[in-house]
Amino acid sequence: MISAIIQARMSSTRLHGKVLLPLGDTTVLGMTVQQVKKAKRIDKVIVATSVEKEDDAIARHGEELGIPVFRGSLSDVLDRYYRATKKFGVEHICRITADCPLIDPAVIDLVAAEYEKGDCDYISNGRVPSTYPDGMDTEIFSFSALEKAWKEAKLPSEREHVTTYIWNQPGLFRVREVKNSEDLSMVRLTVDEPEDYEMIKDIVANVPELSLPAILVYLREHPEVSAKTAHFVRNEGYLKSLKNDEKTKQL
Repeated sequence: MISAIIQARMSSTRLHGKVLLPLGDTTVLGMTVQQVKKAKRIDKVIVATSVEKEDDAIARHGEELGIPVFRGSLSDVLDRYYRATKKFGVEHICRITADCPLIDPAVIDLVAAEYEKGDCDYISNGRVPSTYPDGMDTEIFSFSALEKAWKEAKLPSEREHVTTYIWNQPGLFRVREVKNSEDLSMVRLTVDEPEDYEMIKDIVANVPELSLPAILVYLREHPEVSAKTAHFVRNEGYLKSLKNDEKTKQL
């Protein structure tokens, strides 16, 4: 079976403490957990946060949600994932970030079903060029692939973003991508900026069934809701890490 590990931290620079902001009857993290738990092919949900004092609040909230919590490195998220999988005996990992509270369980199940065919070590629906909305990103990979990346990855982007080493080494790993029938990559459903948060609150307040099809219908009927977030760059954090890679290579 596949276990989901949701990474969360308070120290996000663009919207500090975003994962514990109130959303609906819970928090951004709480709603992410709720959505992931609805996925039929996920057998366990774990929150992975850091050992920093600021993240004590996330650990407490995870316990309130009844979710196992692992605490590890703040910056070396690859190490955090590896040690979390070791602690909980996870063989197949679904990586989700806590700033995706609208992630559709059906999307997770679709990616999981493809992974379970057994013809890959890593599968994703969110790698460049993605055809899914930002905020629906789902990655699933084997413990053996994670362990090899943990041992060999050196660059900042590879340590911070967990799976970068895996999908940059197609000669070492069997990598697959799940494509959507319609390119929805310009739709933004993540919480990175204050404007994102306001948009997500609007969607939660007005869309009873938080499925991707229902959300898309609402946004198409109310284009003003997403208009204020249209200019933001997707994967900005990853692009920043690539710049750090260049600095590392020059040393």
